[in-house]
Amino acid sequence: MKRAGFTMIELIFVIVILGILAAVAIPKLAATRSDAEAAKTASDLATCVGDAGGAYLKTGLFSGVTGTADTVVVSPACTEAASCFTLTAKDSAGTLTIKDSGAGNKCTEAHALAAKNSMSSATGVTHNF
Repeated sequence: MKRAGFTMIELIFVIVILGILAAVAIPKLAATRSDAEAAKTASDLATCVGDAGGAYLKTGLFSGVTGTADTVVVSPACTEAASCFTLTAKDSAGTLTIKDSGAGNKCTEAHALAAKNSMSSATGVTHNF
């Protein structure tokens, strides 16, 4: 007997195998995206510290800081980092203090990356310029 196509059982097995592969692959993809977002936020924090420090060394003022008291740094480089961290600058002392803030999976992972690199902590890390 000559067969011209696939049987119904063969097609069902293929569909089941594809379903199993999809069930394994989709959570892995979501986790990879979350890790990438956290790494980007931690990288933005490092860029923000570098930019603020460069501005302070050049002008004696932190870039984007308004007023003379302790204030939150708001500049284009700090926008993404500000969603998970609180940045407080003091022009008179030349210090930039970074504390963990924000909630969510992205922020939790970004806090861990920043703590690993001694950039931030729950109690605050002060960077002197």
